Amino acid sequence: MIDVYSWPTPNGHKVHIMLEECGLPYRVIPVDIGSGAQFEHKFLAISPNNKIPALIDPAGPDQRPISLFESGAILLYLAGKTGQMLPSDTAGKYEVLQWLMFQMGSVGPMLGQAHHFRVYAPEKIAYAIDRYSSEAQRLYRVMNTRLAASTYLGGRDYSIADIAVFPWLRSWKNQGVSLSDYPHLKGWFDEVAARPAVQRGLAVLSEQHKPLTGEAARENLFGENQYKRH
Repeated sequence: MIDVYSWPTPNGHKVHIMLEECGLPYRVIPVDIGSGAQFEHKFLAISPNNKIPALIDPAGPDQRPISLFESGAILLYLAGKTGQMLPSDTAGKYEVLQWLMFQMGSVGPMLGQAHHFRVYAPEKIAYAIDRYSSEAQRLYRVMNTRLAASTYLGGRDYSIADIAVFPWLRSWKNQGVSLSDYPHLKGWFDEVAARPAVQRGLAVLSEQHKPLTGEAARENLFGENQYKRH
């Protein structure tokens, strides 16, 4: 039984969806990031960057326990463990991996900043809103162009690249984007959203989802608590 330390955010959803797609048994340990649970020493022992998700697999390589943090690393580990969602041929594997890195380096950070400055920032800074909203729109164009020529982001088959990107696009309204402006991307989004494993993954911890707008939550996510020594 794999233990997943998580919360219902895009990065958490990636791992929930992957586990459901691969049919692996797992147990979810909630880490309430609004209340500051990510700073507890037990969690920091497996996720030193105090971010969800993290994973402990008691049956890791050579049947020895392994713990992992960072959602991209976890997706790669689960793909390697199961032989699913990542092509076995070298060219196909790297075609997928470049789009996984695109999510990790661009989609997540940039859409996250667009969301932050448009929704969560205590003061509305026009430069920041314009900067990250424009970058969000650019990234959506990149993905739309890719999906005009490819069935999935990583090629002809559904893969960890699609699993990584999809949760980040569910909040397109808060990113200053209209999904209907990107028809190829919207078609892909609707297809992925209809997958039963995706729906099950999104349901994980959904009952604990709550707006991160209170003062305590803001302090834990965006304030000085992020920079204290824990």
